[in-house]
Amino acid sequence: MKTGPFPSDSPIGMWRDHVLSRPKAVDGSFIGEDFYYIQEMRGQSGVSLGVADGVGGWTSTGDDPSLFSQALMYHAHRYSKTSWAGEPEIDPTLEYEERENVEGWELKPEECMELAHGGVLREKHVRNGSSTACIVNLNASSGILRAANLGDSGFCIIRSSAVIHEQRPQTHWFNCPKQLAKISDWRLRSAVEDTPRDADKFETKLRDGDIIILFTDGLSDNVFMPELVSICALVSRQFSEQSSPNMEDVQVQTMADRIVDFARLVMHQTKRMSPFQASAAREGIHYPGGKVDDVTVLVALVRETP
Repeated sequence: MKTGPFPSDSPIGMWRDHVLSRPKAVDGSFIGEDFYYIQEMRGQSGVSLGVADGVGGWTSTGDDPSLFSQALMYHAHRYSKTSWAGEPEIDPTLEYEERENVEGWELKPEECMELAHGGVLREKHVRNGSSTACIVNLNASSGILRAANLGDSGFCIIRSSAVIHEQRPQTHWFNCPKQLAKISDWRLRSAVEDTPRDADKFETKLRDGDIIILFTDGLSDNVFMPELVSICALVSRQFSEQSSPNMEDVQVQTMADRIVDFARLVMHQTKRMSPFQASAAREGIHYPGGKVDDVTVLVALVRETP
């Protein structure tokens, strides 16, 4: 590799290590080429979530694919932290001049993606690279979910044991997703390169009990949606009669852990039909079983408060 990881004392390196310190039950410390962020937005107006899958092909040029996805998620987190999930919440009893002094602005997922991509383009440590991107904002006040997705990462919404939305992947051709990129070497200018404006947008009103799952293609290439619903239902039943202050936090973490465990199990099976095998077959390609890849999963549970 011509490029090494972000130093642990750099802003991105320190943030990366902090994110990876989050407790989880899944074994292993290998980072891989995926990355993610979870960020509470300004004034507790909502939560912003994101996943990115660094394109592995950059290893052939001596570039570390994980640098782009880590930098993209770092800058998405940075912009989300200082922005509102919706219109800035302003006390109507304030004088006009005081209202004008309220800091921050509403940040839509597609705007966050564009700003984050700009941040990566300015990163000197990232020479060449690309990744998919999925950013979801949850508005705590209105219950509105807004999303922007570029490539074959994505998200789904489960309501009452049914998938009410599954984000469809964006590809140029089979197994070549749309992707944000930074290309410093002019000899590589023919590489695939898309823009945040190419992202698919989605918006919906959430309900109490909805489960939102963000994922990279290590999940969607190996696990069918009904299997995802079954795992969530089993975990929900396991926790249905438990009560503790942090019970729901443990519940969603358990869902994420079980989903990743299942994906890692089936991706190595060659006699089991996988979503990737089904997609390959539609293209006339024989590919038996699962597809070995990094897996990143974020799970959010919606709760309506009085």
